[in-house]
Amino acid sequence: MKKIIITTGGSGGHVIPSLSIYDALKDDFEVEISTDSRGSKYINNANYNYSLIDVPNLFSNLLLLPYNLIKFCISIIKSYKYLKLNNFNILISTGGYMSLPLCLASTLLNIKIYVFEPNSVLGRANKLILSFAEKVICYDKNLKGISKKFINKVYLIKPLLRKEIYKYQKNKKTTISEKKKILIIGGSQGAKFFDETITKTIIMLSKTQKIQVLQQVININSKENIKESYQKNLIEHELFNFDDKLLIKAVNYDLAITRAGASTISELGYLNIPFVAIPFPYAKDNHQYYNAEFYEKNKSCWLMIQKDNDENSLKDLIIKIFEDQNEYFSKKNNLSLLNKENMWEKNKSKLIELINEN
Repeated sequence: MKKIIITTGGSGGHVIPSLSIYDALKDDFEVEISTDSRGSKYINNANYNYSLIDVPNLFSNLLLLPYNLIKFCISIIKSYKYLKLNNFNILISTGGYMSLPLCLASTLLNIKIYVFEPNSVLGRANKLILSFAEKVICYDKNLKGISKKFINKVYLIKPLLRKEIYKYQKNKKTTISEKKKILIIGGSQGAKFFDETITKTIIMLSKTQKIQVLQQVININSKENIKESYQKNLIEHELFNFDDKLLIKAVNYDLAITRAGASTISELGYLNIPFVAIPFPYAKDNHQYYNAEFYEKNKSCWLMIQKDNDENSLKDLIIKIFEDQNEYFSKKNNLSLLNKENMWEKNKSKLIELINEN
């Protein structure tokens, strides 16, 4: 039986897809995950077999570059020993600098490498590794940042979601609620804009609309301030930090306002929850913008640029969305068509087929 190591870490954007890959392959192969301490907080060790290999960020502090470079070389040596000791045949990288030592060690050991890229832009670490990789597994046939000489390495699948998402009921609402139900997902980055600007937008909307809000907040101070503001304005609300069962609660909401991480908008799209995407403007290579642009070009979401908008323009857009029901249900229908063929077993079969080649 082939032994597969999935290397991931850092943010949930890297780790969540790795868990989906693990679940898709674990019945047919011997699979393990390697992550760093930051990534481990997203992994339930009762359900996933993983090891910790911490990797320094070389450019986090230029004064520490020589020291971090030594640590980085040590992590390559540790990765080499780890891979050789465990006799892995295949490595799958979900990107991020923490994946580089294992990828480099894999090339030295002639271990097959597959790159997994859920974003519409090839990440920098994945771009470095692609010349050594067999394939890049991705969702977008027009993947940006990939050299023309590597186009033949593109292996398309539908967005690979968490396995349990495929069991959730989809949003089948054919009317917009009198009380507008709005989901707000700010993610871990750019929380200030969501906590401040979007909260103000909701309060302004509540003056003319009945509003119910399910909103992600990042810290205790923000939570208390937003709670106080919503209570003062008699807005029905539920605030949360992280909730992996969020979309069960939110499936019958009328609209989501969200960042544009690949996993988040893929899950919203699959569950047919209409959304306004406001990409995090400081994401590397502006990948969140291109993630959202993919849906906008397919006429299945609304896209706003953060620097060009404030609470008034967002309020006007939301009012327009709810007033123009023809456009609203047209986008919702397009979202459904876009995800029509996204099935767990189909994606699983495509991954297994790829691994079993040669």
